[in-house]
Parts: sequence; structure tokens; C-alpha cells
Amino acid sequence: MKLQWIQLGKPCAIALGLSLALVNSAVAGQVIDRVVANVNGHVVLQSDWEQEVAFEAISNARDPDSFTSTERNAALDRLVDQELLREQVRPSQPLPGEQITTGVAQVRKLYTDCATDEGWRAKLQRYGLSQSSMEKHLGDQIQLMKLVEDRLRPSIQIDQRAVESYYQDQLLPEMKRAGSRMTPLTEVFGRIKDLLAERKMNELLSGWLANLRSESHILTPEASAGERNP
Repeated sequence: MKLQWIQLGKPCAIALGLSLALVNSAVAGQVIDRVVANVNGHVVLQSDWEQEVAFEAISNARDPDSFTSTERNAALDRLVDQELLREQVRPSQPLPGEQITTGVAQVRKLYTDCATDEGWRAKLQRYGLSQSSMEKHLGDQIQLMKLVEDRLRPSIQIDQRAVESYYQDQLLPEMKRAGSRMTPLTEVFGRIKDLLAERKMNELLSGWLANLRSESHILTPEASAGERNP
């Protein structure tokens, strides 16, 4: 499940006018980064934003330059959501390495020119990424969503009536319009139940994030100093 994500009432530690100042490198006057958001005192850098766009691009076989301003802003929103969630759920154990390896392999399969390690390294370089940054990003995403699911999943109950209603009101009409075989409910019951559970999970996550945002101090370049971003 992706944070729609793949989103506290602490006072902001840095005033916007200062927090959006450029960060200088050791070489005087050389600008290497800048703050693009402040989430309850935790800064999100331009480089974090650019990497998030790059990760989304490579994971969906897209050119990062093809992202619209709306899509880029949505990526920044997801970084904010992720920071809010990390304040609420903390991992107690490291993520198993095999899950990260599997995630990287799935991304590689999107590209025919990445069958070799050399091809994969070239692809990562094209997107401004490295193997270590790719693994860290995937690990963080998998771990965060697991923690969120562990917290929300126990409250989700999908009964037989809900499954039957979806089957009668949505799936059957869709099968009729498509002219496909009328699959009996017994064959699709489990899949429908999983689908409804995922929908409910997304609803709960959206509501949780909306509540966290309402209680948080979030500053972005579009906000004025001291203004809250809902």
C-alpha cells in the first residue's frame, strides 16, 4: 500500500524566515541545499524532495523531468505525511534485508536494460540515485507501512454482508458490461474481502493523517511565518 502516502502539537523550532534560508556548504557562498518544509521542527530539504521524486519516477518507469508541478507538490506532501507518521510509530526491529532485496529486484524488472549490474548502476545514476539510497528508501517505506498497518489493521472488520453487497452492486454489473463469465461469489469472496479491507485501511490512514496535520505545525514556502498548514 502506498502512502497517500505512500502525510502534534509541538511548537516549530525554527521561524519560517530562517528555516527557508539556504544551507551553505563548507565552501563559503556555495549553496548545496535549502529547506522546503518544516514539520514540527523537523526540516525537509530540497534534496529530500528531489530524491522522493526520483524514487517515485524510477519505481514507475517514468522520467523525473515528466513530473508536473502538481505531482511534485504531491510528493512533498507525502514527505510531510511520512514525517508525521514517524512521530507516531517507531520501529522496534530492523527490516529484514531480504525484503529490501526483493523490493530492489522488483524495480529492476521494470527495465530491460537493467539485467546486468552495470546496467542497473547506470540507471540509478540516470535518476541521481545510488544502490544504498535506493535500499534505504525502500526499507523506510516498507517498514513505515508495516507499522501503520499493524496499528490500523486490528480495527478493520469486513463482514459477509459487505462482501455480498460489493459483489451484487459493483462486481456483477462490471462483469455484465464486460461480457465476461459471471464468476460466482465463492470464487472471489476472499479477493473482495481483501479489497474492502484495503479501502478501509486507506480511509483510516487518510483520517489519521488529516487529524495529525490539524494538530501539527507545518511550514512550507507557500506559508507565512507562524501559519499552520492543514
